[in-house]
Amino acid sequence: MSGSATTDDPIALFEAWMAEAAVSEPSDPNAVCLATATPDGVPSARMVLLKGVDARGFVFYTNLESRKGGELAANPNAALCFHWKSLARSVRVEGAVEAVSDAEADAYYASRARTSRLGAWASKQSRPLESRFALEKAVAEYGLKYAIGEIPRPGFWSGFRVLPRRIELWRDMPFRLHERRVFHRVGDGWRIETLYP
Repeated sequence: MSGSATTDDPIALFEAWMAEAAVSEPSDPNAVCLATATPDGVPSARMVLLKGVDARGFVFYTNLESRKGGELAANPNAALCFHWKSLARSVRVEGAVEAVSDAEADAYYASRARTSRLGAWASKQSRPLESRFALEKAVAEYGLKYAIGEIPRPGFWSGFRVLPRRIELWRDMPFRLHERRVFHRVGDGWRIETLYP
């Protein structure tokens, strides 16, 4: 497979592609489309930012009371789709979802800009907003409340890890004869197959 990594480990391949995207993409190379579904299978998708990846899976953070948070609590399965136009590549990930540990969520939350931490408190994510002023007022109120010292992580704000059972790496090829390499989780390893484009 082209790219800087040649391995049978899809996480290592993903990390190599992400490193290339960090150089070539004009903004947010870690942007990913997250698809969730209700318990009866009604899907929804939105863009989020990937905030971590390792052998365990792919991590993002959100308001747990948001639409995605509610859907993941009721149906803990998700799909991710990365697309790097500058590289003519994409990666699809499917798997079960688990909550990150409090320690992980605390560490990431503490790394965010102060204004982003205040925004997490102020935003009633996915719920109707009566006016922009109401949001700005809430940010100002939390700014006063936490004017001195640390801003604690809200109990309703944390992260999820998608535990991949299937990862597909897609690469654009001439004449639309694209390269599709799929990794299926089998125990601690991966079964690999190539698909027709």
